[in-house]
Amino acid sequence: MILKTVKSVEDALQGVQDNMTFMLGGFGLSGIPENAIAELVKLNVKGVTCISNNAGVDDFGLGLLLQKKQIKKMVSSYVGENDEFERQMLSGELDVELIPQGTLAERCRAAQAGFPAIFTPAGYGTEVAEGKETREFDGKMYVLEHAFKADFAFVKAWKGDTAGNLIFKGTARNFNPCMAGAAKITVAEVEHLVPVGELDPNQIHIPGIFVQRIFQGETYEKRIEQRTVRTKQ
Repeated sequence: MILKTVKSVEDALQGVQDNMTFMLGGFGLSGIPENAIAELVKLNVKGVTCISNNAGVDDFGLGLLLQKKQIKKMVSSYVGENDEFERQMLSGELDVELIPQGTLAERCRAAQAGFPAIFTPAGYGTEVAEGKETREFDGKMYVLEHAFKADFAFVKAWKGDTAGNLIFKGTARNFNPCMAGAAKITVAEVEHLVPVGELDPNQIHIPGIFVQRIFQGETYEKRIEQRTVRTKQ
């Protein structure tokens, strides 16, 4: 059994450098790799490209890297609740590629599976398809989208074992599974790290073959982006 455990987030991010491309799991603030992001801020890497559904909020998640101008380009499906993201995009300080959410997921999945590209109907006839190859299949037009190429993928799971097998919980099972194994190196941070054999094989969402490094994260805030509660009757 090949063990993937590293002692700390510092060890997990060995090899991270300026101008790299990172994938970061999560949707809004749900299931984001909080420890990895905090370490990226601490390392003060510059000129990075981040592939993520969105960029969190101004003072949390990828918003922390945006505040320090560490990100050169964001590849996302929407701006979300991040005012600084919006400001940098509109001012031209930040290069932004906004793509359909499903296309974002499938370009990750293509990289994970080793496919160089996919054809999707999403975006055909719009600005999304400008300059891209299109083909007709069974009377319907499709756009060629290339698989992502990333140096590191940072994902967050609820539970994992020392061989890198992962289980996600609730809505944290969003972009994390399709980003695991979609980069040269996948780093998984988990809330609970257990020995091999403790996980029910039928409950594993991502097998350890897709993970190169795994560590137990600490002090998760798990913020709620838009807290909505029902008023008492």
